[in-house]
Amino acid sequence: MNDIIIKDLCKSFGEKKVLENFSVTFPAGSVSCIMAPSGAGKTTLISIIQGFVKPDSGSISGNEVPMSAVFQEDRLCEDFNAVSNVRFSCSSKKNKKSKEEIVSCLTSLGLGDSLGKPVREFSGGMKRRVAIARALMAEYELLFLDEPFKGLDEELKVSVAEYIRASAAGKTVIAVSHDESEAALLGATIIKM
Repeated sequence: MNDIIIKDLCKSFGEKKVLENFSVTFPAGSVSCIMAPSGAGKTTLISIIQGFVKPDSGSISGNEVPMSAVFQEDRLCEDFNAVSNVRFSCSSKKNKKSKEEIVSCLTSLGLGDSLGKPVREFSGGMKRRVAIARALMAEYELLFLDEPFKGLDEELKVSVAEYIRASAAGKTVIAVSHDESEAALLGATIIKM
């Protein structure tokens, strides 16, 4: 596992410069939390690292590894139950998880009583936890968490953060948040843009 090294990254959308000569290193095996005001380029930065958006210039190294993500939107299949939604990320031969492992993960995230319901019937916070479970059960060395605690109350944030920390121990984690207390829950080093 290597550090993720970003040098002089630039990205504009039309006339709007979102990233200008931005450089940062995300140490391998550690948790980093990107913090900045809305519109400062946090999601654009992680989209570039993930390979979804091409930078105008600059370089990235160390990101040629299996990745998983909790996106800003939950991106769930609304008609499927929580187990089926998680199964999408862990059904390959290389990363096959049993139903019991998936149920254990979802139960650890406080969803044990709702496993049979379609996720369209879930609250926003419940959907968020399914998206987190799906990301954690995937095969990855690099995990992205874009506003992972959206819709969770303070008590749930604590237990979910503990579960993420335990599950992702030893992996490189890049989170995005507006809240320093959330970064602290993840044990993250704060990177201000």
